[in-house]
Amino acid sequence: MALHNPELRNFLLSRRARLGPGDVGLPTSGSRRVDGLRREEVAALADVSVDHYIRLERGRASQVSDTVLDAVARALRLTPAEHRHLYRLARPDALTPRDPAETPVRSGVRQALQAMTAPAYLVGARGLIREWNRPASEVFVDFARIPPERRHVGWIVFTDPRARELYADWETKAHETTAYLRTEVAQYPHDAELAAHVAELARASADFRALWSRHAVLGISHGTTAIRHPSAGVLELSFETMRLTDDPREVVVVYSAAAGSPSAAALARIAAREPPDSAPGAPGRNGLPAREPREGGERSS
Repeated sequence: MALHNPELRNFLLSRRARLGPGDVGLPTSGSRRVDGLRREEVAALADVSVDHYIRLERGRASQVSDTVLDAVARALRLTPAEHRHLYRLARPDALTPRDPAETPVRSGVRQALQAMTAPAYLVGARGLIREWNRPASEVFVDFARIPPERRHVGWIVFTDPRARELYADWETKAHETTAYLRTEVAQYPHDAELAAHVAELARASADFRALWSRHAVLGISHGTTAIRHPSAGVLELSFETMRLTDDPREVVVVYSAAAGSPSAAALARIAAREPPDSAPGAPGRNGLPAREPREGGERSS
């Protein structure tokens, strides 16, 4: 029996509603009872039967071919990122992913992060920040001071008041974070923990609720951001993502600055600083306790 996917339905509805007849070369005269295009119009533009399109929009995509998906993407004028998102929704991973807390971060991955002089951290399923290096703690926030159950990108961006001061363009960061979670939900619809995380964010943040309702989709593997640092001023940074593990949901995000720029000089000064006292409870930078040593050489989040 075909699975009903409300995310697929809502995404198609949102994309159909944003297009008017004039956007796709159809007559604009006459009264219309719906916002955007009608289902029949999308089906005609995609050259598929109305029943076929209705089945897809009801979230039943198991019997819809890739050819039909591509035709619907063209009819709805989807961007490349939205086209990929449509495929994720129509062809989701049926397996429930492992909880990242059950799999310790490999010592080699941790060592690679600590060897980097650039700020870097490992992000796992549901946006959980699993590991980080000292420059990342100094440039962003002291992740060790955040309870593990709250050490998620979404929770930090939308509920930690420091985030609005940290990110010079908080609105863009919030938009990117929401789009990332949308991609996660599309690819892993059976992840109950992810669904609970999104629901909790929606209850905690009106900003997240508003952005989530837009069904924004972005392909975010690199980009730029501006960080307000308490001593170095505004840092203009670029970021790239890379994979160091075999988990498809884990990426390392590495930040850098243009060679010769004031931001690059500031990052170099941050990397050259002596680390704070590592004794448990000893005051670290900004007067906060330093990170406690890990037990057994491995850490799970």
